[in-house]
Amino acid sequence: MFKILDRYIIRKFLGTYIFAIVLILAITVMFDINEKLDAFLKAPLKATVFDYFLNFLPYFANQFSPLFTFIAVIFFTSKLADNSEIIAMLSSGVSFKRLMVPYMVSAAVIAASTWVLSAYIIPPANIKRLEYTNTYVKNKRVDYGSNIQLMVAPGEIAYMSRFDNTTKTGYRFSLDKFDGKKLVSRLTSSTIKWDTLYQWQVRDYMIRDIEGMTEKITKGSRLDTIIPIEPRDFLISETDHEKMTSPQLQEYIARQKLRGVANIKSFEIENERRYAICAAAFILTLIGMSLSSKKVKGGMGINIGIGLVLSFSYILFTTVTSSFAISGYTSPFVAMWIPNVIYIIIGIVLYRRASAG
Repeated sequence: MFKILDRYIIRKFLGTYIFAIVLILAITVMFDINEKLDAFLKAPLKATVFDYFLNFLPYFANQFSPLFTFIAVIFFTSKLADNSEIIAMLSSGVSFKRLMVPYMVSAAVIAASTWVLSAYIIPPANIKRLEYTNTYVKNKRVDYGSNIQLMVAPGEIAYMSRFDNTTKTGYRFSLDKFDGKKLVSRLTSSTIKWDTLYQWQVRDYMIRDIEGMTEKITKGSRLDTIIPIEPRDFLISETDHEKMTSPQLQEYIARQKLRGVANIKSFEIENERRYAICAAAFILTLIGMSLSSKKVKGGMGINIGIGLVLSFSYILFTTVTSSFAISGYTSPFVAMWIPNVIYIIIGIVLYRRASAG
């Protein structure tokens, strides 16, 4: 009996979850078309369908996965309670704790799919989506930088007065190498051009090798060299973190920290968000089930209303704490996890009340 009951609840939960996604995505697409109509009319239809919408829909669905999870739990559990099905299940000897098992299994399926999508599938798709929006909607690319200075390796500091990403060229470049606090080598050039990966070409260069009181100077017009930096290491746009898979994101954060780059808060927030949003599936399922498992006067509309308020407040809370992290008032870890901590406390309180009643 329990296995049949488990399958029934899981089917209802995931079915309602998918239905909620489809319904809200349909509404979102209509609003998005209305908002970006001028851009869509300028762009090729094929690009709009395959580069934008085909990549926007999974991105949006995954971004608001906690909302869809909560709506699904509240809606179908309230319906079960309204039809006295919850009472029948509990009366047949199924404990409230046991009744929670298929809910948590469903939450695990949602959390796992959310993780795979956010960590590996959506970031490559975002490259096409963001390229489309940068071309036809609003250009948010960062193509220029000035007074760029960063540590490219331990004891090696690079500087460019200006970098133009459209031509992949930097101007007034220098690379200083230190042994402790002592300068041992300095490369300067009028321009430096990026090729691929860490391949750079310096032009009109001069290398000063310093050894004690002696100095060796080498000059030339062109030199191919390897410098462990790429333009994306110092030209950072507000959407770059959305294009990286989780392994790429973690590698990038570690590399930038080693170089002493400060403006990586959005990358750290995104890294923590991908884990926190998976945990939210379990927390909001616990709250939703505990809140809507009792038949209430006024019908399921009351539970759905309370559920929407709680789910939107969760999203708002997460947005506010993210802005605190970007401003430096708190760490990205605390910013992304404190809403989960607060809501799990709410969930435990509601669960105890529901199981006691």
